[in-house]
Amino acid sequence: MNFPVKFELFGQLYHWHYIFETLSFLIGVRVYYFLKKRVADPISDENRLWIMLGAMVGALFGSRIIAALEDPESIKQLTLFAFFSNKTIAGGFVGALFGVELVKKAINVKVASGDLYVIPIIVALFIGRIGCLLMGIDEPTFGIETDFFMGMDLGDGIKRHPVALYEMIYMVLLFIYFNSLKRELINGDRFKLFMVLYFLYRFMVEFIKPYHPLFLDLSVIHWISLFIFIYYNKFIIRISKEIFK
Repeated sequence: MNFPVKFELFGQLYHWHYIFETLSFLIGVRVYYFLKKRVADPISDENRLWIMLGAMVGALFGSRIIAALEDPESIKQLTLFAFFSNKTIAGGFVGALFGVELVKKAINVKVASGDLYVIPIIVALFIGRIGCLLMGIDEPTFGIETDFFMGMDLGDGIKRHPVALYEMIYMVLLFIYFNSLKRELINGDRFKLFMVLYFLYRFMVEFIKPYHPLFLDLSVIHWISLFIFIYYNKFIIRISKEIFK
């Protein structure tokens, strides 16, 4: 397979990324509604729609803002088109987190709402990362040069860490883990656990990517990962005590 992988339509070549990005959203939504039918949801359908709207708007802006900060030196030359063209999933999660909390305050929903989204998010991430992998070096999800046995030529003749493939494997492991999780958790803990585990992965994998330092030689992804750990510090402390007691 030669990267980047494209398909031809009416004489023009297009990245598969756009197809898989759309599929990830559509299939993720279908998985969500399939799972929702199997549980007693304490949140009304109307409020769920408001919460999802808050998540989408927050993700829209969060993903773009964090993506812009991934290369701090280019911000001065950043156009409006470039701002909305670039995005990162990690920023989308943080933006969605704030968007949901603001909406929940506005509609006076006080119960945790994220547990239902964990499996749909994992499925959507897996599908979306297929498109990222097929983009090769045309998508900034590739890693640095490596001799590791999983290293791949992603289009520039250099064996690199296939970061998108690593994330796909990680999503499979998380899917298995969350589907087999027997521990009794408080409502909302599954989503918190997912966020902590996902950003733990993102923090570590950032070191094998060609990132631009934002502050103290750490990238913006490093810093928002640290923010997530601080934001969920009470959960991390509590769950750690339960695991190691």
